[in-house]
Amino acid sequence: MTINNSAKKARDIVTSYDGPKLRIMEVCGTHTHEIFRLGIRRLLPDNIELISGPGCPVCVTPVSYIDEAVMLALDKQATITTFGDLIRVPGTEMSLAGVRSKGAKVNVVYSPLDSLEYAKEHPEEQVVFLAVGFETTTPGSVMAVREAKTQGVENFSILTANKTMYNAYLALKGSADAFLYPGHVSTMTGMEDYYKLRDEHGISGVVAGFSGSEVLTALAVIIKKIEEKKPFAVNCYPAVVTEEGSPAARQLVASVMEPCDAEWRGLGVIEKSGVELKPEYRDYDARFKFDLPEVEGKPNPACRCGDVLLGKCKPYDCKVFGKGCTPEHPIGACMVSGEGACSAFYKYGGDIWNKQ
Repeated sequence: MTINNSAKKARDIVTSYDGPKLRIMEVCGTHTHEIFRLGIRRLLPDNIELISGPGCPVCVTPVSYIDEAVMLALDKQATITTFGDLIRVPGTEMSLAGVRSKGAKVNVVYSPLDSLEYAKEHPEEQVVFLAVGFETTTPGSVMAVREAKTQGVENFSILTANKTMYNAYLALKGSADAFLYPGHVSTMTGMEDYYKLRDEHGISGVVAGFSGSEVLTALAVIIKKIEEKKPFAVNCYPAVVTEEGSPAARQLVASVMEPCDAEWRGLGVIEKSGVELKPEYRDYDARFKFDLPEVEGKPNPACRCGDVLLGKCKPYDCKVFGKGCTPEHPIGACMVSGEGACSAFYKYGGDIWNKQ
């Protein structure tokens, strides 16, 4: 069978599905955007519902984390270095864009090592990198911390919000009939976590790539596996995702970081779902270095990002979506991020939400 015939067969399985209502959560924000961009949502019959899950690292970062970064910039006069998406995420009172307008230093970088280089070039500044992300990006932060310690760079630290997905899946159990597992994260974790979720917790899912044929194939596999009425875990992205993932990357992270409880926007605090620097690296942990107090962020009550991330509502169910909340003037993180569900619905789903 040729690739084209395989893709056609997958499409036929998906578009002709006439079974019971099937809810599939695409965990990865990139999947959310690609599924929209490729027109896949418009192919789905009414009895297949795609739910956008908490796979956008900026979206699940809590308000309290932004408040900590604001405190570092304004009260501690630290130079904040960050990926671009975080700058416009609202905190309790202001975003990092607001902080920058007040004269604080907030610089966009493209990697944690860029932040370290900036710190070396500006020894008079205390430089803090905002370490946000899942298993895919955490090794970069670890490498920067190790290099800083090796080179004796004392004006560099990170503010951690790094998260791991396994316990999030447990927290989301029952939210969907199956997960569309993220391809990027899976290159690090491999398949072991998904087998454990299947065997120990009855959670089903399929690892998917990002092209149209790869997504349709993954959806078709979910449909066929659901019919077998038993939990499953299938790798539909074998060209990139291996059984073992990246043991070297996992070992690198484990050498510098350890599991910790972490707060997720919408999901609350999930036990052992984050990682933080080990005690021997605490000199590079901004919370310890600057003795930050515990912060309780207060999200805008008009924003329903948390419900969107849990699959409890669609973005257009939020009263401010497309009105008070737009990409130009976001109220919530899901509208800010290039991986956010609200951003995807606003950019690609006008024919859907304008009818609501």
